[in-house]
Amino acid sequence: MHLDRDIVEAAARFGLATHVLRHWEAMGLLHPGRDAGGRRRYGTDDLTRLATILILKEAGLGLNTIRSLSAAIDRATRHEILRPAAEELRSRITAAQASLELIEGGLNCDHEDVTQCPNYRRLIAERTGPRQSKEAPAV
Repeated sequence: MHLDRDIVEAAARFGLATHVLRHWEAMGLLHPGRDAGGRRRYGTDDLTRLATILILKEAGLGLNTIRSLSAAIDRATRHEILRPAAEELRSRITAAQASLELIEGGLNCDHEDVTQCPNYRRLIAERTGPRQSKEAPAV
């Protein structure tokens, strides 16, 4: 079954404004069909593409990267595009985990002043202590 939706219905389905879909179309990310009156019609494949764009954006990819990814025709190109995105996402996850550890430490702390918590102090010391340099020491 092939359901066609107009731009208002398609945008509403994903909680987007219609101008977002027009922008993505102008960027070459979407290619909705047109009816006899020239109005955009979004079919099942278009809705799948919309969902894909949103998922990739949630993963941290920018629209230009998503466009490049959709044009990638081979595995090597896809890997070249996704590798930096994966590294960036790993970095964001590490930072989020550190933030969560600090917040959970504050929630589990019995001290009135959270800055007196041993766990809090350890986390701060890790951040303010000397950085481990990978370079050879200066002579």
